[in-house]
Amino acid sequence: MRIDGKRGSFVPHVALINPNTSVATTQRMVAIARDHAAGALDIEGVTSPFGFELITNKEQLEVARRAVASLVPALSRRYAGAIVSAFGDPGLEELRGALAVPVAGIGEAGILEAGHGGRRFAVVTTTPDLVSVIDAKVAHLGLGSSYAGVVLTQGEPVALTADASRLEAALDAAIEEAIVDRRGEAVVIGGGPLAVAARALAPRFPIPIIEPIPAAVRWLALALPESM
Repeated sequence: MRIDGKRGSFVPHVALINPNTSVATTQRMVAIARDHAAGALDIEGVTSPFGFELITNKEQLEVARRAVASLVPALSRRYAGAIVSAFGDPGLEELRGALAVPVAGIGEAGILEAGHGGRRFAVVTTTPDLVSVIDAKVAHLGLGSSYAGVVLTQGEPVALTADASRLEAALDAAIEEAIVDRRGEAVVIGGGPLAVAARALAPRFPIPIIEPIPAAVRWLALALPESM
């Protein structure tokens, strides 16, 4: 923790864990988390020690799970909380079982927020090979009755994510489909590396566009002890 000189209070020191191996992606996600936390959390980025620059299928998600779980010794007794910042939440349960602090997953937090109050929601993402993982997550959280499914962007995920303007345009079109064709009352953007595009897109639509990293920050802020 650090002490906020203006408030005279402790600010919880939180790890934002990027299960991908891209340090640049970690930095972008941390910037968004810090901006949303507005000084209420002291957020430090932690990049996966091994794995892939982008998680696009179940096999890569499993490697990411092992990589996140391997961080337990480094995370123990150093942080007041943690965020797993990949939409598949790899390693989330392992961290929750091993650490005595709250741990948020951006997938779980984003989905819970999108489906809050029983509103109909869809997930927009770039990775067709992870649709079944997202479907299972929604079912596990008990939100299947209000779930409008996954809407996929057009284009190969790695190439799309590497081109910011193409990614934003593809997500824009997919959100429109989720609203018009799926009758979505809220849309959650499914991916940590999509966070910058999600931030740009959120103000453009008449329904809530849930950014999963800010959703996880909100979840964690509520889960942390009030004394911190």
